[in-house]
Amino acid sequence: MIRFLQKDTPLVKWVFIIIIGFTCITMVIFLVPGIFQDQSTSGDTYASIRHGGYLGRFLPVEDKISTADVQMTVQRMARGQQIPDMLMPFYMQQAAQVVIQQHILLEEAHRLGITATDADVRRFLHSGMWGQYLFPEGKYIGDAQYAELINDNLHMSVDKFESEVKDQIISDRLRDLITGGVTVSDAEVRDAYLKQGTKIKFDYAVISADDLRKTINPTDPELEAFFKQNAARYKDAVPEARKISYIAFTDKDLPGGKPQVTDAEIQQYYNQNQSNYKVDAQVKVRHILIAVDPNAGAAADAAAKAKAQGILDQLRKDNGKDFADLAKKNSDDPGSKDQGGELGWIKHGVTVPAFDQTAFAQQPGQISGLVKTQFGYHIIQTEEKQDAHTKPLSEVHASIVDTLTKQKEAQAVQTFAQQLASEAQKNGLAATAAAHHLKVTTSDFVAAGATVPGMTDSSKFLAAAFAAQKGGAPQVAATGDGDYAVLQVVDIDPAHTPTFAEYKSHVLDDFRDQQVTSLLARKTNELADRAHAENDLAKAAKEVGATMKTSDLVGRDAQVPDVGALSGPAASLFDLNVGQVSKAINNQTTGVVAKIVDKQAPSADDIAKNLDSQRDALLNQRRDQMYEVFVSELVTGYEKSGRVLLNKKMQQTPMNGM
Repeated sequence: MIRFLQKDTPLVKWVFIIIIGFTCITMVIFLVPGIFQDQSTSGDTYASIRHGGYLGRFLPVEDKISTADVQMTVQRMARGQQIPDMLMPFYMQQAAQVVIQQHILLEEAHRLGITATDADVRRFLHSGMWGQYLFPEGKYIGDAQYAELINDNLHMSVDKFESEVKDQIISDRLRDLITGGVTVSDAEVRDAYLKQGTKIKFDYAVISADDLRKTINPTDPELEAFFKQNAARYKDAVPEARKISYIAFTDKDLPGGKPQVTDAEIQQYYNQNQSNYKVDAQVKVRHILIAVDPNAGAAADAAAKAKAQGILDQLRKDNGKDFADLAKKNSDDPGSKDQGGELGWIKHGVTVPAFDQTAFAQQPGQISGLVKTQFGYHIIQTEEKQDAHTKPLSEVHASIVDTLTKQKEAQAVQTFAQQLASEAQKNGLAATAAAHHLKVTTSDFVAAGATVPGMTDSSKFLAAAFAAQKGGAPQVAATGDGDYAVLQVVDIDPAHTPTFAEYKSHVLDDFRDQQVTSLLARKTNELADRAHAENDLAKAAKEVGATMKTSDLVGRDAQVPDVGALSGPAASLFDLNVGQVSKAINNQTTGVVAKIVDKQAPSADDIAKNLDSQRDALLNQRRDQMYEVFVSELVTGYEKSGRVLLNKKMQQTPMNGM
């Protein structure tokens, strides 16, 4: 190698250039601060996933995770609930971990050659939960309703939704590949079912935390000492309250009454929104499907084709009169079989190409020959056809009037509200109200989270009031159901620390809450000790004032009154034999000690009958455990190798509007 490099040839010069250039690039990457440590520090990128392989350490990162994707995941986690600003960083971090994990799993699936097609997505959407919503009774709801459903529930476009469905299918196939080798033995299945199927019946003594709270009666000096010891807890315990004067009104109070809609306005709205009234070409169809597995051999395909041909021959003999009956008896499409093969109205592109072309090419009443798709052999009857058209004004007139009326009312109410606020600024609330035959209402002192009597929704009203200054300019606020109010803050009672006397009842509740937990544990342990020492649970219960009860014969998935779920702290009861007394069981609200009076294990016949279902449950449990380990190790590997790059600037930027 050295002799080769000593030669003075063009080839040697190029080798030197490549070596030196590569070395310089490597030094820049590893020695210059910040390179590949905080990628995408501008723009909307929240994190990036570096591709694998040796060159992945040097080439630009290709898989970027946007802040918008993380925020969308936060919204799904919140399920429509408003997230407090102080908790938003935590939610963003948790959501980012979820999204990063999804991207890593998809990267791994891609590396292993796992993919999904558009046909896979269509099959997925025809089945399961989405099948119920998109194809109720086997009928497609239509493109517009589909888009509206996805937007209303998931706040995304159809394309984005179907892309995520495809990613989920790929992730599921990766899971199947990783966990496909998991097995369980018959002995493990029997032991699991024996454990799960065992039932017990027990007597139990109950001590109630609520009853104990009533026995905690501290003296005033004790309460006052507690109040002083917890001074920080009671600082500003009484929240700020405000007294508000306001004029409330509805659309019935509008000067001149409710606004009217003219024919010209209706015509103009119709002309401007004709795209909303277009109806695509569609056909009403029904079909009979004889399914064929795409991976089946020629013999299975021939058998399915022969069966379909026999049904078609029957239909042609009676001109399709028995189509519905034959569909119910023979069709392999679960979504339409019970409806006699009825699919309802469908648009172009909703079904697979071969089906689509045949359905639209036929005339009403016509029955197709055999149509082969990836699902099998179809026999299609076109029942009705509808050409593309625009609905006439007469058909949509009522809905336009309703829309325009609501728009005008909303605008008129807002305009009137601003007018009242301007007049109140000059003349005061009282004079303004009198001039418009309205009245001024003055509230008591109310807190920010209170409810104002007579208002459908007082949240925006109070938000405006608590943002205003005492005696400041009148403010306009919505009060729910399209109603409004003009308000002014009359007085402010700031947040303050209460005196012991005025907060005594709250202090007593807090004192009891603090004491009852330890008292419940102590009393329950005393009950258990007595029951074991005397070997008599009923006697011990009477001595400590506990209540005796008896359960039904129950399994591990049962809920027992005052005990709670037997899968929780009370699960230890299944380890006891008949006649044994349990240790203290503390459920926070009750303390329980139990004695087993009956215990029944499943019979050999029961075990045999449920062996398959128990095997499935145990297999799924093992697969879940194995996949969790796989995912954890995969993500850890990406992180340790520096392939997960977080944009620190985006993480430190406050997230508004969530």
